[in-house]
Amino acid sequence: MSAQAVSSSQNYSPSIRMAVSFRLILALYLIIPLCVLLQLFDGWFWHNFLKENLPSNTGHFLLYQILFGTPHILASAILLCSHGDYFKLYKPRLFRMTLALAVVFGIGSLYLPYYALYAGVAAWTVLHVLKQQHGLARGVCRLPSPHFNLLLGLSVTAGLLIYIGIFLNARLTPDQVEWIKLAAGNLCVLLALVTWYSQRFAASAFGKWFLWSNTLLVLNSYYLFVQQYYFLAILGPRLVHDTTAYFFYVTHDYNRHHKQPQNWLYRQAKSWHVHCFLVLPALSFGLAFALQAYGDQLVNLITEHWFGVEIRKAVTLGLLGYFGLMHYYTESFTWKQDSPYRRYIAFGK
Repeated sequence: MSAQAVSSSQNYSPSIRMAVSFRLILALYLIIPLCVLLQLFDGWFWHNFLKENLPSNTGHFLLYQILFGTPHILASAILLCSHGDYFKLYKPRLFRMTLALAVVFGIGSLYLPYYALYAGVAAWTVLHVLKQQHGLARGVCRLPSPHFNLLLGLSVTAGLLIYIGIFLNARLTPDQVEWIKLAAGNLCVLLALVTWYSQRFAASAFGKWFLWSNTLLVLNSYYLFVQQYYFLAILGPRLVHDTTAYFFYVTHDYNRHHKQPQNWLYRQAKSWHVHCFLVLPALSFGLAFALQAYGDQLVNLITEHWFGVEIRKAVTLGLLGYFGLMHYYTESFTWKQDSPYRRYIAFGK
């Protein structure tokens, strides 16, 4: 999503009945104080139980992937592919991007260093996660472009360093970790100062809260990274981003199909007496569970039986990795002002 998706929210279909609530999105940021309280209580009362037993990242926590990580990516793909008009419009872009990913990660992986590929994917991930939330804040606060770009740039650069410090921690030397902490810390200070200066553009206290919430999302991750609570450090940004995106997908599909089903998926759901509000959540969460829990084993069983070849993580790394990267790509244009998606989205406090 982008700021354009907020600033021109009047161009929508008169059939709209559901709006994306900014207050509900802002409430998601309560994960920030919750994570800090968990970290403090763990040190005060629980003898570092969480620190020693939580996984190093959300990707190692199957329940998180089923609840937050994978469903919104699958929901995005289902929304795009189940609507023939959307798929037809964007099919050339999808084909070109699929070919580009095949070249980069197929042929390119034979020649490009591992760290170069990893840094590229990490930067794309952090940019995707933070740009969505900053875009929404920009729409609420009406930030000028220079301030928006500076806040986004500082957030993404600091977030990328934190991301690398967490996910490559075992491969980094102590000196490298300290350098990352120092560099990210200085960027966080600059981010806070720029946020304090930029808040004057927010016309309301609500806008200031939204602006500061995005900054605190990065500052909170940095604090928990330094405290070595890696799972909590990335839980906040992922939960806020994934759930915010899901609000958009469900709102879009409800507004498009609540009067009369417009595609095969919702016509089938109606014939089964499934309410249109439940279709996308049920399908995306169900697929997330099946693919995360059983996908790799099923593919490995088939390839071993028919070809005598063992393929590891064909689904969780290969298929879902592809969907994830395509999700980063498609989200950069499918919610822009001229997108047909926008006809079914409105905003409200």
